[in-house]
Amino acid sequence: MRRVIRAALAAAMLLAVSCSSSGGHIPTPPAGALAVGPATALSFHARAEAFYERLIWRRFNALETFSDPFLRQHFRSEDRFFDYYAALAQALDEADFEKSRPTRVTVEEFLFETPTSARVLVRFKGEDDRPMRIDATYLVRLDRWEWAEESWWITPGKL
Repeated sequence: MRRVIRAALAAAMLLAVSCSSSGGHIPTPPAGALAVGPATALSFHARAEAFYERLIWRRFNALETFSDPFLRQHFRSEDRFFDYYAALAQALDEADFEKSRPTRVTVEEFLFETPTSARVLVRFKGEDDRPMRIDATYLVRLDRWEWAEESWWITPGKL
C-alpha cells in the first residue's frame, strides 16, 4: 500500500513540476511525448535536479566551477562537458548575468521523447550586470538528456 501511495505522490509531484512553467513549453516531438513509469521519472528527476541545483551561485568564468568533478560526472565525455560548459558560460555572459553567476535555477518542465531520451526546460535567474539595472536577468535553456550505461547523461548541442 505504501508503494502505491508513494508512486501516486511521485506522479503528482512530477505533474506539478511539468505544469509550473512560466517560460514557455518544450515543443512536443512529432511522435508525441512518452509516459514513463514512476521509477524512471523519479530517477531522471533526481539526477537532473541535483545537477541544476549545483549551478546555483557558481561563477561560470571561474576555474573552480569548470573543474568541479560533480558537474563533470553528468557527461559521458570531457568533450561533451566542454561543449555544454562553454555554451552555458557564453549564454550567461550574453544575458548579462552579474559575475556570470545564476542565483536561482529552476527546472520548469521535462518531457520524455523516448524511454532513453528526455528534454528539460531550465530557467536561470541572476542579478543584472548592466549599469543602472536593478532588476534580475533570465536565461531559459532547453537541454537534452539521454539514458545510457545505467545513468542519465546531458547531451549538449555543438557550438
